[in-house]
Amino acid sequence: MTTNKTFTMIKPDAVAAGHIGAILDKITKSGFKIIALKYTALSAEKAGQFYEVHAERPFYKHLVAFMSSGPIVAAILEKDNAVADFRTLIGATDPSKADAGTIRQLFATSIEANAVHGSDSDENAQLEGSFFFSAFEKF
Repeated sequence: MTTNKTFTMIKPDAVAAGHIGAILDKITKSGFKIIALKYTALSAEKAGQFYEVHAERPFYKHLVAFMSSGPIVAAILEKDNAVADFRTLIGATDPSKADAGTIRQLFATSIEANAVHGSDSDENAQLEGSFFFSAFEKF
């Protein structure tokens, strides 16, 4: 069973490049409703907690350093089939392999600096959204 919510982050590379507005515009024009939105920064500790599932992977320390290197924009999005549709919208992790017109093809510069995070399952969307937002902040 699919839910109608997913979680995303506009990563430090895309924020620094000034792509917040263009990415949010693409998201909303693709039929997603923003039900929570936050401009914030992750400490190394918080980034480590968020990506804890990858703690044993060789890229973990680099990922934590990157994600705590500057501000991010966190959002919970709503749409029918939200997780799968958003994964299609953002495109492949490697922007050189992402379909034309996807967020990563348009705004990412590398596999590491890939502009956005998108939840990979309904369960993770719920966990990730709750990591950043209290019930009071979700509309």
